[in-house]
Amino acid sequence: MSLLPPWNDPEPLRCLFVRNMVLDAHIGVFAHEQGVTQRIRVNVAFGVVDGTTLDVGPDDLGRTVSYERVVLLVRELVARGHVALVETLAERIAAGVLADRRVRVTRVSVEKLDIFDDAESVGVEIERRNPAA
Repeated sequence: MSLLPPWNDPEPLRCLFVRNMVLDAHIGVFAHEQGVTQRIRVNVAFGVVDGTTLDVGPDDLGRTVSYERVVLLVRELVARGHVALVETLAERIAAGVLADRRVRVTRVSVEKLDIFDDAESVGVEIERRNPAA
């Protein structure tokens, strides 16, 4: 569930996404979170300007942004080491996704999964836009 409003861009966007990536991460500010991993779930959606008209267009990966690149980015950022805040990890993911200038906007959520017995998860969701787009 997203609390953010729908994207409202003048040009049509192709929305690509990576959903429910679950990883073990070194993350947290409290003493009991140091030196151990915690399960996190990451979701990334990113809007790429869709330059096609009503025609389907060529069946070519060069027309879009590979979601494999985003999966590898998330894995690499998590593997770098301890991060205190889920907010920081989300910002780093967003910056990495927006490094591809074809991406107009991205939404990233990072959730800790095993924090409270009576909550499925806690976390953050952010939206960032590419200033160059």
